[in-house]
Amino acid sequence: MPYLLNLVYAAVLLLAFPWLACQAVRKGKYREGYRAKFLGLVPRRTSRRPCLWMHAVSVGEVNLLGPLVDEIARQRPDWECVVSTTTMTGMALARKKYPKHTVFYCPLDFTWAVRRAVDRVRPDLLVLAELELWPNLVGAARRAGARVAVVNGRLSEPSYRGYRRVRPLVKRLLARIDLLAVQDESYAERFRALQAPPERIHVTGSMKYDGAETDRENPATRRLRRRAGIADDDVVFLAGSTQEPEEAMSLAVYRQLAPRWPRLRLILVPRHPDRFEAVARLLDDSSLAWQRRTALEKAPPDPAARILLVDTVGELGAWWGTAQIAFVGGSMGDRGGQNMIEPAAYGAAVCFGPNTRNFRDVVAAMLRRNAATVVGNESGLAGFVERCLTDPDEAAAQGARARRLVAEQLGATQRTLDLLTALLDRRAADRRKHVAA
Repeated sequence: MPYLLNLVYAAVLLLAFPWLACQAVRKGKYREGYRAKFLGLVPRRTSRRPCLWMHAVSVGEVNLLGPLVDEIARQRPDWECVVSTTTMTGMALARKKYPKHTVFYCPLDFTWAVRRAVDRVRPDLLVLAELELWPNLVGAARRAGARVAVVNGRLSEPSYRGYRRVRPLVKRLLARIDLLAVQDESYAERFRALQAPPERIHVTGSMKYDGAETDRENPATRRLRRRAGIADDDVVFLAGSTQEPEEAMSLAVYRQLAPRWPRLRLILVPRHPDRFEAVARLLDDSSLAWQRRTALEKAPPDPAARILLVDTVGELGAWWGTAQIAFVGGSMGDRGGQNMIEPAAYGAAVCFGPNTRNFRDVVAAMLRRNAATVVGNESGLAGFVERCLTDPDEAAAQGARARRLVAEQLGATQRTLDLLTALLDRRAADRRKHVAA
């Protein structure tokens, strides 16, 4: 089976090569990490401390693991954490977010690459964020004596239907997972239906809530507010994690409303760095005064520029704290939405588009509590922003409901850490018994 997977992966890479090459030339993707990805030549770990290899696919998962890594450092300083990721944006953020930890590209799921990577890292526990099940990686970790855990696990309905078609294979893979720490009972039920061992499934809640900052006066947000020249009476409309055409929609809404509300400011934070230049061209064509975030490092803010393009990675969480009105992107197209918890935690009036399948449980909870608004198109977005400007008390009330909801969900990180601790303790006990025998 592992070698059959090698053939399948190789065939997929060959078929995708023209597209991958085009992306590398046009957008700068897939240009680094080849030694780690194809050969498993990840950094060699030298210490003998218990090791958790944490795998985060991209930016969202890298951010997700932050609270867990912090709690491990505080409660279990004897453990060593290493972090792998798959994408260039994930790597850039991981290096910035975890400077004290070893960070590397995860090998592709070829047998030789994952076997060498496991030999070099020597993990005691492989921790997979959300659901990143690569059979050869899981198998290599288990053969090396490591335990395997999925944290903040989720299994969407489309993914569940896909896995159900190959249930015998999925059952074998799930049997090799020692812990499935999932976000809610609906996900737990789907894993049970796929015949995951029920005693290994635990509902912990979502760690995404624990990672959200709630204090608008935190140092990072205060620094950004000061650097951008945001005044106390400014009303910030922030469109974050956007994709095409959400920046154009947000800009059109700002253009429509700014003449009546001169204290309105627009901050655009595209989801991917390869969108920065396209959005910059859009702003140039608008003939409106605007400024880049990176320019603020070299010069003071331009008082005439009421629009800011955040052309940096890893700052969105702090920028949300500057906003009274928030539009969470990736929700008008087919991406499935982005994290709306962060602006909710700050008490912003939050809206997003209709396509939020990646955050169904969070969206359902927010809508039940009247803590967010769904907008279907540009007109709906304009109406929401205008209502917030016209009735700031109601906008603040919606934000307060969102903030309370986030506060009530806290604690998933500690529950997850307790389960990981128990798993490592059992592994250590098994090893002692083996040595004694």
